[in-house]
Amino acid sequence: MSGQATGAPVATPPGGPARPGPLPRLLRERVFRRYWSAQTVSYFGDEISTLALPLLAVLVFEATPAEMGYLTAAALAPNMLFPLLAGAWVDRYPHKRRLMILTDLGRALLLTAVPVAYVLDLLTMPQLYLVAFAVGTLAVIFEVARGPLFVSVVGRADYVEANTLINGSRAMSLVAGPSVGGVLVQVLTAPIALIADALSYVVSAYFLVRIRPTEPAPARGGGLALGAGLGFIARTPMMRALLLGTTTVNLFNFMLIALFVLYATQELGLAPGLLGAVLGASAVGGLIGAALTGRLVRRFGVGPTLLAGFVLFPAPMLLVPLAGGPTPLVVGMLFTAEFLSAVGVMLLDITVGSVQTALTPEALLARVAGARRTVNYGIRPIGALLGGALGSTLGVRPALWIATAGALAGVLWVAFSPVRRLRGLPEQAD
Repeated sequence: MSGQATGAPVATPPGGPARPGPLPRLLRERVFRRYWSAQTVSYFGDEISTLALPLLAVLVFEATPAEMGYLTAAALAPNMLFPLLAGAWVDRYPHKRRLMILTDLGRALLLTAVPVAYVLDLLTMPQLYLVAFAVGTLAVIFEVARGPLFVSVVGRADYVEANTLINGSRAMSLVAGPSVGGVLVQVLTAPIALIADALSYVVSAYFLVRIRPTEPAPARGGGLALGAGLGFIARTPMMRALLLGTTTVNLFNFMLIALFVLYATQELGLAPGLLGAVLGASAVGGLIGAALTGRLVRRFGVGPTLLAGFVLFPAPMLLVPLAGGPTPLVVGMLFTAEFLSAVGVMLLDITVGSVQTALTPEALLARVAGARRTVNYGIRPIGALLGGALGSTLGVRPALWIATAGALAGVLWVAFSPVRRLRGLPEQAD
C-alpha cells in the first residue's frame, strides 16, 4: 500500500551540517560532494565511450552497417538481460559501494585493453562486441547499486535537490561529453582516446573510495526473490502508475527517435550541421530543466511538477510532424521541440526518481531499480521496431503523429493516481 503524501521533514544530512558558501548546500557536504563527483565523472566517461567505440569501429575497421548494428546491440543487450538478476543480487550483498567501485575499475580495465590490443595489432571487431557487452553489464550493476547508496548519503528531505544536482551533471555530460570525446578521437585517435575514458572510471572509483556511509542492511530471506521488485511495484499504486506512465512515454518516444534523423534529413531536407545544432538544443534545455525543477517543486509541489513533466516532455514533439515550410522555420520548430522537451524530461526524471526512492523500502531498492530498468529499457527497442514498421507502412510523418500523440497518453496513468496530490515526498510504502 502506498504511503500518504506528506511534506518531507528537514533532516540533518549524512555528511554533517553544511558550511555557508557559494556552492549549493549539498555540494558543501563532503560525503555527498564525493558521491556526486563520482556520478558526474562516470556520466562523462559513458558519453565518451558512447562516441569513441563506434568511431573506432568505423575508422579502424571500416565497419559495415550490420557490424555497427551488432556493436550497438551488444552495448544495449545487458539492459534487457540482467537488471532483475543484478537487482536481486545487489540487495543481498552488504557492500553496495564496493560493488560500484569494482564495476568502475572493471570498466576501466576493459576499455584500457582495447588500445593495448590495437597497439599489439590484435584488436578485432568481435573483441569490440565483447567489450561493449561487458561494459554494459558492469554499468547495469553500477546503476542498480546506486539507489541503495544514494539513500545512505542523502537525507530524505534532500532527495529532490540531490536528484536535481545529479541530473544536472547528466545533462552537462550530454553537452560536453560527445564534444570532449570527438576532440580526443581527433587528437589521439579513437583507440587511444579510450584511455581517457578508462581514467574517468578510475577517478569515479577514487571518489567512492573516499566515502564511508552506513549502507542499508542486506535483504534477508531465502533465494534471490527475482520477482520481489516487480511485485512491490505491482501492489503499490504510485509505483505502478509511474512505471506504466514512463513505459508508455518510452515506447512512443523511441518510435519517434527511430524515425527522427531520416525524417529531418530526407523529408525536411536538413543538412547534417543544422541537424546537429537542433539536437544540441536538447542538452541546453536539459540543463535549464535541471535548474528549474527544485524551484517548481517548492512552489507547486512534487505531484504537479511531475505531471507537468509528463506533459512537457512529449507535447513539444508535436512540432516535429507539424514542421514544414522554409528552412529557417523548420529549424526553429525542431529547435523549440527539442529544447522544451529536454526541459520536460528533467522535470520528469528528477521528480519520478525522488518519489520512487522515497516509496521503496531500503531492502528492495536494488530489486525495484532492476525491475524498472528491465521494463523501461526493454520497451525501447520494441518502440524503435514499431516506429520503423509504421514508418514503412503508413509513411514517416503519420508514424510521427502516432508517436507524439501516444507519448502524451503516458500522463493518463498518473493523472488518475494518488501521485497527482503529492505536495512533498510520500511516506515509504509497506
